[in-house]
Amino acid sequence: MNITIRKATKEDAAKAHQLIIDLAIFENEPAVVSNTLEQFIEDGFGDQPAYHLIVADDASTGVVGMALYVFSYSTWKGKMLYLDDLVVNEKYRGKGIGSLLIEQLFKIAKEEAVKIIKWEVLDWNEPAINLYKKLGAVFDDQWLACKFYEDQISTFKLP
Repeated sequence: MNITIRKATKEDAAKAHQLIIDLAIFENEPAVVSNTLEQFIEDGFGDQPAYHLIVADDASTGVVGMALYVFSYSTWKGKMLYLDDLVVNEKYRGKGIGSLLIEQLFKIAKEEAVKIIKWEVLDWNEPAINLYKKLGAVFDDQWLACKFYEDQISTFKLP
């Protein structure tokens, strides 16, 4: 196995999109993915990219993992990197590829003078939780994640 971690290209989008679908299946939410490959390509590789993507590339099989992230801002700390998804193909899990992707994220964070790297993990995803603990991640039990979905956004009115 010869893995290279690199910035994704438009040609990697289809495999990355499939990894996202595979993640949804793993998380028992396959019907929730509504982002099409075409939209994924436009959003990441169009004129105004909405996200950044790095991939784990196996010399013999191609893309086997990915990390999708965005930059955001903390009013208290400054520039942040938010990891939206880190996915490794099921056949390649447990081989250190997730750690390599995270290592690359930390290199990017240092280059970009990021003050915080932040992400979320499902409370039942023990392999991921164990990896993040091993790496020294701080788990925050004070903050709750809040979301509004597309249908709520389109019909939003103050109560």
